[in-house]
Amino acid sequence: MAHPKSRISKMRKRKRRTHKKAAVPTVAVCKKTGEPHQYHRAYWSEGNMYYKGQIVIKAEEDLD
Repeated sequence: MAHPKSRISKMRKRKRRTHKKAAVPTVAVCKKTGEPHQYHRAYWSEGNMYYKGQIVIKAEEDLD
């Protein structure tokens, strides 16, 4: 296993890691429902699940 020739200081290590941040997810607005959602993700709207503007899971209707 490789070993570093000299020790890296805490400050140097932390400076290198400052740029690693979580990116803000991009949000799209569905043309069919008008709901904001993340790209490439299914989302719920009025009891139905949509993906790419298509209904994937339809809401159950009351039989009363």
